[in-house]
Amino acid sequence: MTSTPTSAGIVPWPADLATQYRELGYWTDDLMVDALRISALRDPHKIALVDGDVRLSYAQLFERADALAVNLRKLGLDVDDRVVVQLPNCWEFVVLTLACLRIGVIPVMALPAHRRHELEYLAEHSEAVAIIVPDVLRDFDHQELAEVIRDVVPSVKHLIILGSDIHEGNVDLGALCAEYSDDLSTLEGLQISPDDIAVFLLSGGTTGLPKLIPRSHNDYLYNLKVTAAAANLDAETVYLVALPAGHNFPLACPGFLGTFLVGGTVVMLRTPEPRKAFDAISREKVTHTAAVPAVVQQWIDFEVAENTGQLGSLKVLQVGGSRLVDELAARVTPVLGCELQQVFGMAEGLINTTLSGDPEEVIIGTQGRPVSPGDEVRVVDEDGNILPTGGRGVLHTQGPYTLRGYYRAEEHNKRAFSSDGWYITGDIVIIRPDGNIVVEGRDKDLINRAGEKISGEEVENLIYRHPGIEMVAAVAIPDAKLGERVCVYVTLREGVHTTLEELRDLMKEANVAAYKLPEVLVVTEKMPLTKVGKIDKKALREDLARRGPIAPGSSVYPE
Repeated sequence: MTSTPTSAGIVPWPADLATQYRELGYWTDDLMVDALRISALRDPHKIALVDGDVRLSYAQLFERADALAVNLRKLGLDVDDRVVVQLPNCWEFVVLTLACLRIGVIPVMALPAHRRHELEYLAEHSEAVAIIVPDVLRDFDHQELAEVIRDVVPSVKHLIILGSDIHEGNVDLGALCAEYSDDLSTLEGLQISPDDIAVFLLSGGTTGLPKLIPRSHNDYLYNLKVTAAAANLDAETVYLVALPAGHNFPLACPGFLGTFLVGGTVVMLRTPEPRKAFDAISREKVTHTAAVPAVVQQWIDFEVAENTGQLGSLKVLQVGGSRLVDELAARVTPVLGCELQQVFGMAEGLINTTLSGDPEEVIIGTQGRPVSPGDEVRVVDEDGNILPTGGRGVLHTQGPYTLRGYYRAEEHNKRAFSSDGWYITGDIVIIRPDGNIVVEGRDKDLINRAGEKISGEEVENLIYRHPGIEMVAAVAIPDAKLGERVCVYVTLREGVHTTLEELRDLMKEANVAAYKLPEVLVVTEKMPLTKVGKIDKKALREDLARRGPIAPGSSVYPE
């Protein structure tokens, strides 16, 4: 099978904007790995990466990345090949990312929670030549799943496995990450353009499975630079990666790549669980880290209960993924003792942050402002009119690191972008006179569970497989701990009874990520409809508000 060139599925920036971004210095036409390698040349013996007992200097990190790049080339991987990557937070993930950047192989950043439903689609849609997974993680056999996908997706030729139990015919990632290669000739003369795609990120997905977000070397390197500057990263920074490293936030906003760019140290941790995170922060003298609101709540509760005093080194806690409520934002500095930086952004591009030195009411009550002078934002009402400052509507954006279209998604792009090419974020916002943005909600059919974006339509399509379901609608139910959970409303055919567990089991049979499973069921006799006959989800959300709190795991039936 011959893979389609990535360029065939990409929507390019308009030529005039590309020229402008270069003239203004946003795009420097450098490859990402070359820019990151400067830190290794500047201070090769400094510790770059910590993962438990593993400590790699900058020289060792890039020697391992080069060695892995050589071995991937020997395996047959070439420039523009796509590989699905589903690894936990570990040093091998970092080395693999750098190796892929080195040889122009494009990682598709899957998440550890994804299962066959998502991974098969990602491999097929990207025409991946390899899948890179752990053998077993949290009692789930990822290697076995990868073998199933290899058998049904023709493009997949290689399974590269992290772990000690490597099945015959599969490739050992640890062995590929040799400490040194004395022959780098296979890395010479590779035809990689700074306009080529460096990495595929995943959209939250409002219409079914996630879309692929292409990030080029030019735009993603600029993303690193401006977010690192906004977070005040420098060579003394020690950055903890506790969120899943395949997410844009801990990957590059500024994440571990942004930390390498300025010559800092990265600490990998597989979980943000408070006790382990606090121990890591104390042990490694962590200065910066990123969290989602649910994690922030856990950390605050833990510190209040335990009074650990372990966070003395922590200077900045970045919080993003979903809106941080003002009441929780106000507790970060008093309880955790560090500065709060609110981050509102998207893997599609635009990043907004509060800044050190901002007034307290800005840091607590807003989600910040664009990190680049090249970011353009506007607020649009339901009729498509651009609103003046202070108006409430949907945020549109374009800029030097915001995509112009999802990969191989022509029909979806017609809905996701305005007629003049601006990305329609789906976020309901107000832009204040000082430029800071206040996020008030979403207009898209998206459920944000602790930073994981879930498509209501995807959940509905899976539940419609139940023969007794007449109509189903998945909506967000507010949750104090996670922000939102998945609630499904259903109407049933005559004589049918169902339970939340039955619907969850049905979705489990489809091998979907666990975070997408519904946590509240409401059985209703009649589904509200709009004038054009669609299910009225606004009415369902209003019904939830009238009902008041419903505990996770509950089923509600007609009286």
